[in-house]
Amino acid sequence: MGRWEAGARERLVVAAVDLFAEQGYDATTVAQIAERAGVTKSTFFRHFPDKRGLLVAGQETLSRLLAEGIAEAPADASPLEAVAAGLERASGAMGPMNREIAPRLRAAVAASTELQERDALKSVSLAAAMTSALVARGVSDPTAALAGELGVLAFKRGFAEWSESDDDSKEALAELTLAALDELRAASASLG
Repeated sequence: MGRWEAGARERLVVAAVDLFAEQGYDATTVAQIAERAGVTKSTFFRHFPDKRGLLVAGQETLSRLLAEGIAEAPADASPLEAVAAGLERASGAMGPMNREIAPRLRAAVAASTELQERDALKSVSLAAAMTSALVARGVSDPTAALAGELGVLAFKRGFAEWSESDDDSKEALAELTLAALDELRAASASLG
């Protein structure tokens, strides 16, 4: 095991998702994850506070990218146009590893109440990041909160479709998330 071997964080995430899918979240230990990833337990703890932290790996980066995209949207952009800019920015951070582990991660989350709770907290955090970025643009709190929630739903729908498709390009992910946002915008308009 190389002490400073490159890619340890990514290998830990993949190892954890594989083990969660194979034997369940509760039955998986940090030692097993570290062994599967080819690192020591201390290396694991340099990257993650505990095995729950693996589920939200990259969440801070994703929140930051969503907020940056919203902040950099044209000044005259509507709240949903600003959210679309955030979705486009965040799509650029998703790569082959994200797409590859997505089905196994979905299965692991579906099988564990604790992971479902952690996933829900991740969604809340992403919505909060978008809401804050919209409020900073001068959008009212209720409108910003609604647009942020729609952004999370669009990202989840687009990501799910992308991870199940044959097209692993980042452009395809952006197109799918923006299409999902358009569908949600139309659906919300039909509510009356």
